[in-house]
Amino acid sequence: MNFKVVEKFISINGEGKRSGELAIFIRFAGCNLNCSYCDTTWANEKNAPYKLMSSEDIYDYIKSTEVKNITLTGGEPLLQEGIVELLELLASDASLRVEIETNGSVLLENFSKLSNPPSFTMDYKLPSSNMERHMKLENFKYLSAKDTVKFVSGSMEDLEKAKEIITSYNLTEKTTVYISPVFGQISLDSIVEFLKENKMNDVKLQIQLHKIIWDPAERGV
Repeated sequence: MNFKVVEKFISINGEGKRSGELAIFIRFAGCNLNCSYCDTTWANEKNAPYKLMSSEDIYDYIKSTEVKNITLTGGEPLLQEGIVELLELLASDASLRVEIETNGSVLLENFSKLSNPPSFTMDYKLPSSNMERHMKLENFKYLSAKDTVKFVSGSMEDLEKAKEIITSYNLTEKTTVYISPVFGQISLDSIVEFLKENKMNDVKLQIQLHKIIWDPAERGV
């Protein structure tokens, strides 16, 4: 099985539990959503340049770097035909720590049943994304302590909806929960004040380090 890989590079994790640590990023082409704030729309276009790589090609590249943290991203990685084959190959190497970023619109049930599933960093798309209607709420029951739910917020309406979902599904009791700002659309201090006013214990404010270190539009970082 060959995958359309639009980027592969080493950088630091800009967000998540291993924020600031070295990581390998494998970015796949194509997505089923069109979020208003998407910063990788170029990777979702039909004419996006890509390199065809097999599971073995990807694994060999990863091993050549000697970096242990792996982030599979997109686009939407879980839509890639043959992704289970790749996940199983990577899972067979106990030295690797595999994270897959998914947009919340793909059911996790079958992937969570793998013998050694990756850690999922799953978005819940809030109102300002214009994609909330595509969210699969049943995914919350498949998340565990090693996973993450990310709420990318661009407005007070978004923050209110994030609070509603976090509370309704007791997310802080089962997984790690982050609130991230839509870059340039909401102030960080307003998110902190919202967390304070609503006593949102165990919810973490997350800032995308790569957009602070490099130009926000720069690729391959």
